[in-house]
Amino acid sequence: MKILLYGINYSPELTGIGKYSGEQARWLASKGHAVRVVTAPPYYPQWQVGEGYSAWRFRTEQVDGVTVVRCPLYVPRKPTALKRLLHLISFSASSCLAVLAQLRWKPDLVILVVPTLFCAPQALLLARLCGAKSVLHIQDYEVDAMFGLGLGGSPLLRRLAWGVERGLLRRFDRVSTISSGMLEKAAGKGVEAQRLLFFPNWSETKRFLDVPRNSGLLERLGVPAGKRVLLYSGNIGEKQGLELILDAAQAHVHRPELVFLIVGQGAGQARLLQRAHSEGLHNVVFAPLQAYEDLPALLASADVHLVIQKRGAADSVLPSKLTNILAVGGNAIITADPDTTLGRLCDEHPGIAVRVEPESVSALNAGIERVLALPVRNVVALNYAADFLDKERVLQRFMAQV
Repeated sequence: MKILLYGINYSPELTGIGKYSGEQARWLASKGHAVRVVTAPPYYPQWQVGEGYSAWRFRTEQVDGVTVVRCPLYVPRKPTALKRLLHLISFSASSCLAVLAQLRWKPDLVILVVPTLFCAPQALLLARLCGAKSVLHIQDYEVDAMFGLGLGGSPLLRRLAWGVERGLLRRFDRVSTISSGMLEKAAGKGVEAQRLLFFPNWSETKRFLDVPRNSGLLERLGVPAGKRVLLYSGNIGEKQGLELILDAAQAHVHRPELVFLIVGQGAGQARLLQRAHSEGLHNVVFAPLQAYEDLPALLASADVHLVIQKRGAADSVLPSKLTNILAVGGNAIITADPDTTLGRLCDEHPGIAVRVEPESVSALNAGIERVLALPVRNVVALNYAADFLDKERVLQRFMAQV
């Protein structure tokens, strides 16, 4: 089968959507499919185009049996709501040419990964002209996330944005997304049940089994020996509300055995660094994003995993970092309201994680004490990962359904 995977994020990005899109394309190619990818140069989560790539030129490369077409885009150094919109629109405009050029190749399956929905018209047009099946895979509800995080917009603008979104969603042959709550949201936007697919983010679960704590890695990252580690690892952006971690660190400065380790990069990093420095938070350590081969050891070395999000984001954005935390048997604190996807996950699988109220430092502090008292390995999390998050099972199920 000829498969076109279309999306703004792709390998070698180490976190978020790019990681999963890269693994999916390589898996499809390994199964004998002809795979092409239309994407952008790597830029996330640093918001800086990777070394050896250009933000202004097209580039075609062969990587792991996949043909990858890189398209120009605008990458703001300091993303704001308006700059993010221009960023997404710029990729849609430049990639439109690369997508429609695939008419000569005639794919059998066109998969668009959202964000960005701005790319939906050309994806639908290509599929229609080629007689291909079209799949919209929703990693983030970008419209809901924008309004849910209070980024503004008049009632008229909101109605217009949601109306356009509903119209586009209903034109794809299949609509997949990564959680039950996000599937319900798609149904609420008018997508018929028979066209909906559950396609969760996965974990290479075998890589994370029985991984020991790595004191050497922690010391290399700046964590002194003998400390108990409260870890946040991933993108340091706006939607997480990571200031809450510094609030918790401030409340625990009298506990010398605890270290808050923030590993990652992103638009909000400079602000957190400045605050930690100005407040003299010596129990907070910042470290750069680690190579993927070191991720199992990093996650296995944490006593507490912090999965922090602002209220309003927990159903629009499901944190991809959670899959590997569960696969390693980590004890996580999740900030989510009970009626969200993450909240229901905790209710339906008691013991999988500790859920606390979002944007509340007192709730987070109480959650930290609960998790610190738990056994080192979370058996509920390990069993869930084995049953629902194994990469091979997830991808095989997806291809059987499309």
